[in-house]
Amino acid sequence: MEDTLFLMNSVWIMLGAILVIFMLGGFILLEAGSTRMKNAGHIAGKTIFTVGLASLVYWAVGYAFTFGGNGNFFVGLTDFFYSGAQAEGASYSTAVFFVFQCAFACISITIALGGFAERAKLSIYLVFTILFSALIYPVIAHWIWGGGWLAEHGKQDFAGSTVVHLTGAMAALAATILLKPRIGKYNKDGSANNIQGHNQVFTALGVLILWVGWFGFNAGSTLSVDAGFFGFVALNTNLAAGAGAVAALLISWMVLGKSDVPTMLNGALAGLVAITASCAFVDTWAAVVIGFIAGILVFYGARFFEKRKIDDPIFALSVHGVPGIWGTLSTGFFATPELATVGKPGLFYGGGFEQLGVQFMGVAASGIYAFVVSFIILAIAKKVMNGLRVTEEEEVMGLDISEHGSYGYPEVFASKDQNVGS
Repeated sequence: MEDTLFLMNSVWIMLGAILVIFMLGGFILLEAGSTRMKNAGHIAGKTIFTVGLASLVYWAVGYAFTFGGNGNFFVGLTDFFYSGAQAEGASYSTAVFFVFQCAFACISITIALGGFAERAKLSIYLVFTILFSALIYPVIAHWIWGGGWLAEHGKQDFAGSTVVHLTGAMAALAATILLKPRIGKYNKDGSANNIQGHNQVFTALGVLILWVGWFGFNAGSTLSVDAGFFGFVALNTNLAAGAGAVAALLISWMVLGKSDVPTMLNGALAGLVAITASCAFVDTWAAVVIGFIAGILVFYGARFFEKRKIDDPIFALSVHGVPGIWGTLSTGFFATPELATVGKPGLFYGGGFEQLGVQFMGVAASGIYAFVVSFIILAIAKKVMNGLRVTEEEEVMGLDISEHGSYGYPEVFASKDQNVGS
């Protein structure tokens, strides 16, 4: 019986890992569709490249810093260059667990790099991917999931609203500040122009792929098939996503007079981001409330950042940052005594403010660490590497041709070049 459960758990975690890796296809479509055609090939290619690089870094040091033994306040200190050896007493294959956790690290760096979109040099992607995957993500993951100091306080973050999403978003914030807005985003009077993405169908398909992949993200984080609890986690995940999409569509309709499709799509993602921390700790009605509030927050969050001249092309801050904070704090309100296997019940279930305080401390510590270290890395890179950003001419022509010498849409752009030449 134990052998059967071991096998079933391992297969379930592997399925979760596959779904999370498949989410990267969703990010390619989402980011490419939300930006301009002249950068589409670059966006798709750099995503594959950075995921490959992040996987190697996570194998070399990231996994050890997160889950290694002999840990200290900051990181773990064993299992560097992870061999795949089975951990004694584990109820699943630890090699499969590595693949699952590596996929999470790849998602976080992908979110972070969204803040670089349409204007950063490829060499900056390379340097930042290495350092983020070694020094930023694993440290926060260790604090919360690897037995670190926030875990000792009972920090609730079931599948990564803080660890994955807020961490990536705060790195994206550092990047957007240092890179400055894209050419044409703001007028001299400070008003913003809407630089529209080139393909809403790509964006919608990307969101759907992410929605499906999120069942691996959240339900896979149960790490077990025992008692079928993953089904309850999946239920909460789906309800929050639906509530986020509905709320975002309604609020955009009310404020703008038209139901904005990109806002609605971002609302679904915001609901998913928010429920990621709390999906195993709250009742179904609370999942709906959490997702609905996230859908409203994503609308106002995007407007907030735009007014402050923070150019965030794929809405990493308003989709992953603000809902990541809300989702993490939400367990401090809604975690039930029966489901709070980590930490304590929330405020609405007689737990007082203690768990809410722990959640706030975790958000503040993790967010500040991710932002400050990212900012320092990028500020140094800006000086050492002669800037973070491509030249104005290269940005105008597009990163497909300026960084790679080819077009993501050759039928469109190559024909224009030929016409100019003739």
